[in-house]
Amino acid sequence: MALFGTDGVRGLANGPLTADLALTLAQATAVVLGQGRIADARRAAGKRLTAVVARDPRISGNFLSSAVEAGLASSGVDVLDAGILPTPAAAFLIADIDADFGVMISASHNPAPDNGIKIFARGGVKLPDHVEKRIEEAMTGEKLRPTGADVGRVERFSDAEDRYAIHLLASLTHRLDGLHVVLDCAHGAASGVSPETFRNAGARVTVIGADPDGININDGYGSTHLERLAAEVVRTGADVGIAHDGDADRCLAVDAAGNIVDGDQIMAVLAVAMKRDGRLKDDTLVTTVMSNLGLHRAMEAHGIHVETTAVGDRYVLERMTAGGYSLGGEQSGHVIMSRFATTGDGVLTGLHLCAEMARTGRSLADLVSVMTVFPQVLINVRGVPRSRATDDDVVEAVEAASAALGAAGRVLLRPSGTEPMVRVMVEAVTTDDARRVAERLAEIVRG
Repeated sequence: MALFGTDGVRGLANGPLTADLALTLAQATAVVLGQGRIADARRAAGKRLTAVVARDPRISGNFLSSAVEAGLASSGVDVLDAGILPTPAAAFLIADIDADFGVMISASHNPAPDNGIKIFARGGVKLPDHVEKRIEEAMTGEKLRPTGADVGRVERFSDAEDRYAIHLLASLTHRLDGLHVVLDCAHGAASGVSPETFRNAGARVTVIGADPDGININDGYGSTHLERLAAEVVRTGADVGIAHDGDADRCLAVDAAGNIVDGDQIMAVLAVAMKRDGRLKDDTLVTTVMSNLGLHRAMEAHGIHVETTAVGDRYVLERMTAGGYSLGGEQSGHVIMSRFATTGDGVLTGLHLCAEMARTGRSLADLVSVMTVFPQVLINVRGVPRSRATDDDVVEAVEAASAALGAAGRVLLRPSGTEPMVRVMVEAVTTDDARRVAERLAEIVRG
């Protein structure tokens, strides 16, 4: 089984994800990412390579980040320890100081016992599959073992959070004065920097889920648990609620009435605003195949072309990079604004969504009315081969269902990338229609 998944290496800390694995992975990363023209030039000038390391507040992040830093330093790489910061902050800092690469210790929205290791290349970009494969192969190969003065140093990145916060504020063209924002930080990596930045942008801020103790990350708070945020927005009479996940690369929202606003709706608001201001490159938005049909309809109505990719923000970013596009993301709340970030950034997204509210004087509910959300039913058909999604009888059934729905719906079958399962997703004008079609297709897949 491959070590790398869709977003780095992830698993139960001290289960499959041990300190030994983290150290060896870091050593292999130094071997693979320490190659190339720029790295060779730095060595020729007598300089060591530099890496940024950050983590979320999970208790296991202490020993895993120590192991990663030990592996890098023992390979002759200088390490700047940025402490607890969001994943997008780590990516930004790598580019900001022209580091050779970086590592983020986080399992994102997973529960506290899990953890993960995300590796970023120069410029703060995620690694393509073939580079991850090379790192995995290098784990069993010869390591770099410098001695004496050539051993790497580990130092505190003392102004890491300030650099990131200043960058976020500089991205805004409109302040948030007059807005009351409730922030749910999921007891995660954004618990310090997000409230501070929103306040500095002019918002009145109420904070929940910002008391991390190492074991409460994502526990009943954050983008996967929006009930508390919705209740707090309504209770305090706030204008908007913004929710992050554990490493703050996601942003979901809640309007003043407590209604959930997902990533598709956020992208719709931002895309229309960016097109209006001439900032939407080629009037194009990049999304995954899971984005709601309503987003496609709304973008078409506003003259915005939609490019679709496989599920995963890395694939969205690849398409954005290839086309030079400025906005993309996922329904889950990973939104990439490529002018300011190389990955999904929940704090950045939340700030720009609120800035559009402040600029227009419109409520969030009014802004998201640009898009009508089609009811969506998803059924996971477990215990079937992933190849079942491409069998002739299944393909014929999908084509027939799509034809029957016509322009009033959409069908998507997607095999799981990690287990014997096929996901059946149907969108239609009503939930009953979507459920009826999805259940019929699920039975055919099982058959």
